[in-house]
Amino acid sequence: MKQNLNWAILGTGVIANEMATAVQKSGRCIYAVGNRTYEKAVDFAKKYGIQKVYSSYEEMFTDPETDVIYITTPHNTHIDFMKKAIENGKHILVEKSITLNSSELREAVSLAKEKGVIIGEAMTIYHMPLYRELEQILATGKIGKVNLITMNFGSFKEYDMKNRFFNRNLAGGAMLDIGVYALSLIRWFMDSKPTKCLSQMKPAPTGVDEQAGLLLMNEEGQMATVMLSLHSKQPKRAMISCEKGYIEIMEYPRAMEASITDAETGEKQVIKAGESSDALLYEFEDMERAIRGEKNMVFLDYTRDVMDMMTTFRNEWGLKYPEEEKI
Repeated sequence: MKQNLNWAILGTGVIANEMATAVQKSGRCIYAVGNRTYEKAVDFAKKYGIQKVYSSYEEMFTDPETDVIYITTPHNTHIDFMKKAIENGKHILVEKSITLNSSELREAVSLAKEKGVIIGEAMTIYHMPLYRELEQILATGKIGKVNLITMNFGSFKEYDMKNRFFNRNLAGGAMLDIGVYALSLIRWFMDSKPTKCLSQMKPAPTGVDEQAGLLLMNEEGQMATVMLSLHSKQPKRAMISCEKGYIEIMEYPRAMEASITDAETGEKQVIKAGESSDALLYEFEDMERAIRGEKNMVFLDYTRDVMDMMTTFRNEWGLKYPEEEKI
């Protein structure tokens, strides 16, 4: 395998800019870019010193020089782009949520296995050093087994029904936009996927999920609660309650600090690892390691578990997007 893999970015929005900046920070450059609007791709290429601009998406998928494609377009466009990339032997890192539902993800995973390519979700929690550090601390047994996880994530978005947050045609709603972060953190710290899932949901005027409360439990009896909102500000807070203490994480998913409180002594220990500003660089580096054969770099099994949970909740709510109604 060549020393430096060639990355192409599909899309030129905020997250695409963050990835291009992260790659530059590593001393590398993105190889190519493609966007629905060609002029925006040209401007993006000039900004980041990218040598190639595709005039069509098809060029990106068939370019023999492209090794990895980073897909940053809206959720509901992912599966079609993923399949085209995989069919042409390209590895793909896909923004969250990786697909709309479990069925789409199963299709992509099966095709990737057939073609021998790596799929990864750009889920920050699986790549930030802090979460790996906390996982190692929990493995020592010092604060006992994880019993409860409490998650909050809420932002106040104006009722502009044209933006993606509330737009059903762009797969809007709290679950796929912010719930995916909460459920991914829960899955990271739980011993197995929750199999018992209860919920309540308040719809936005467009019918997508504006607000939701989730209650989960796995076979080991570990439980979690999640409160999500797109129309009410909350702290991005996670609390992991164990037998002998608890862990508090603020500003997840890109957290770089957590505190561990000993339940008996009240002593508080602050854990620091990584940098929030390097969040996408960690994703980039782990994806390359996975492509080069290293194990446990993209955690696709966790991605599948989280997608199963999100699909279960949306099915219970009767919330389907236009693409799903066509099936």
